[in-house]
Amino acid sequence: MTKLLKKPLKLALVQLATGADKSVNLSRARSKVIEATSNGANIVVLPECFNSPYGTSFFPKYAETLLPSPPTESQSPTFHALSALAKETKTYIVGGSIPEYWSETKKHYNTSLTFGPDGKLLATHRKVHLFDIDIPGKIRFKESEVLSPGNRVTIVDLPEYGKIAIAICYDIRFPELATIAARKGCFLLLYPGAFNLTTGALHWALQGRARAMDNQVYVGLCSPAQDMEAEYHAWGHSMVVDPNAQVLAETDENEGIVYADLDADKIEEARKGIPLYTQRRFDVYPDISQGDVRYEE
Repeated sequence: MTKLLKKPLKLALVQLATGADKSVNLSRARSKVIEATSNGANIVVLPECFNSPYGTSFFPKYAETLLPSPPTESQSPTFHALSALAKETKTYIVGGSIPEYWSETKKHYNTSLTFGPDGKLLATHRKVHLFDIDIPGKIRFKESEVLSPGNRVTIVDLPEYGKIAIAICYDIRFPELATIAARKGCFLLLYPGAFNLTTGALHWALQGRARAMDNQVYVGLCSPAQDMEAEYHAWGHSMVVDPNAQVLAETDENEGIVYADLDADKIEEARKGIPLYTQRRFDVYPDISQGDVRYEE
């Protein structure tokens, strides 16, 4: 069996405290990424909307222009900050997500940027499923009032490690994205996300463990830190889940960094013990990873 993860690595999830000042957010992210890499992290993940407050009223104000790529520093200070940081630390950085404005479509997106150790942009993921919910007496939130959805499954090939998949927050509730990525050979599914106090308590850990269990791969969930003074209250509790759906590491609601060592043999052990990959019945139901699937690779 070919190993999906070519060699062990250390994953770091930065649960960041964010505020109204973008420059302060970027500076704080920089210090935490440097802290993570000084502790041996090979891949560092930032949370959803790490450079701005989360909320429909904030997206247009904080949006940056990413296309055509590369943007100028004035068009996207965050792009250039992440690129320089990845190059400085010689680390893979999954830049959580930021609000994006594309003048060609005149639309806003919730967008994640992944950079390699040479500072080059490796992949862009626009949030595919928009967070439109209404739980009476609990929370109503509609990203679609401002944002438009992306239309790609995002898979990133890290030459020395293997393939990872990037999606954002609400995307985790749609198992098709995870299944496609896993069947295309990803060893790790990463979800920068900002679940709230209602959905976080209900489903944050459950979703992470479910996607790991369904696909027998590693899963990382990276949240902003909880700020009860903010307009939107993130759940926190960033975590890494192993291919047997066990939580390897988790933090509380406060700012911090979650570390986990990903073992090159863990996926193979899980799949040998419970051989889902040889037991699927594609004579009964279709393989959704085949056919007309749009990819960002």
